[in-house]
Amino acid sequence: MADNRGVAYMGRGKVEVHDIDFPTFELKDGPGVNPANVGRKLPHAAILRCVATNICGSDQHMVRGRTTAPEGLILGHEITGEVIEIGPGVEFIKEGDLCSVPFNIACGRCRMCKEGNTGVCLHVNPDRPGSAYGYVDMGGWVGGQAEYVLVPYADWNLLKFPDKEQAMEKILDLTMLSDIFPTGFHGAATAGVHSGDTVYVAGAGPVGLAAAHSAQLLGAAVVIVGDLIPERLEQARSFGCEAIDISKGDPKDQIEQILGVPEVDAAVDAVGFEARGHGKDSEHEAPATVLNSIMDVTRAAGKLGIPGLYVTGDPGAVDDAAKQGSLSIRIGLGWAKSHSFTTGQCPVMRYHRGLMHMILHDKAHIAKAVNATLISLDEAPQGYKDFDSGVAKKFVLNPHGLVKA
Repeated sequence: MADNRGVAYMGRGKVEVHDIDFPTFELKDGPGVNPANVGRKLPHAAILRCVATNICGSDQHMVRGRTTAPEGLILGHEITGEVIEIGPGVEFIKEGDLCSVPFNIACGRCRMCKEGNTGVCLHVNPDRPGSAYGYVDMGGWVGGQAEYVLVPYADWNLLKFPDKEQAMEKILDLTMLSDIFPTGFHGAATAGVHSGDTVYVAGAGPVGLAAAHSAQLLGAAVVIVGDLIPERLEQARSFGCEAIDISKGDPKDQIEQILGVPEVDAAVDAVGFEARGHGKDSEHEAPATVLNSIMDVTRAAGKLGIPGLYVTGDPGAVDDAAKQGSLSIRIGLGWAKSHSFTTGQCPVMRYHRGLMHMILHDKAHIAKAVNATLISLDEAPQGYKDFDSGVAKKFVLNPHGLVKA
């Protein structure tokens, strides 16, 4: 009987459920683990039984072979779990606590963490600021699409739910606090969405839908979501958004048909580096398309939130420049319109407690917005295939069968 099982990336287009080591309070060598992190002692960590752990579009980038992720990497950075063991340095988190795990791994001690920039912690990844579970070039922390997972700096990182029974009743909403709800909210908030604003969200995947729902929570008058996939556009309409099919032409023209003017107050890029062109070019990858488009459709002095993922290494890119993360962005247009841009990992802790209370008090219904769909750990490989096909679902893994459909 295996001590633990997890979802492993096994090469382009392939994931498998493998027997893996049970977590210990020391970071061991393994696929993707930074050599400088091997042997790192973790007395401040907690071991969690994973209650719900989600498949993310960022995982899908790796599975498509669009990063330098090594085979054998255990995936998963969207984790909700019950604490079953704590290290000797953990003071406030207790065994039995049900918690949300921010996908950013942060120490709580460095300058970035103290300033609230937990997405670029300086102490958890020897190569560069910022880290995450189960992700390429992020320090090698083992992912949480598994039965059990280790969370370092537990007192700092874990968000404890105040009432365990109430939390389990809303677990499909609360599991989104680990990443996509704060990330979508970050996209809308950094785009400066206020009451009465018109908003364009590029991309109707889970993060785009979370951004659209967040814009509504922030008081937007109209939220327009653009995508290529009819099922995803229908999901956006299901909770009150306008939807445009970018395969039918320039978003600017379709926005004008809805609003009477060809511009919005704020825009969010929830697509990232695998973007496609618009109209007749929508069958081809054109990674700068969305960035240039949101500059084009956003009014002067508007803001752009960019939670969509961009990478520094993309072996499957369309040209040599894009393989290094260099894109043909119309920065002159953004400069001329006095736009403000916010990029990078969402600092989850900035938002997750408030969003938790919105869920617990029935003010936010993120599971419905993203069509949360429960599957078993063994169904993860099929879940990845279905997600890659463009289905309008957010797959939530249920490793121990603790979440009831």
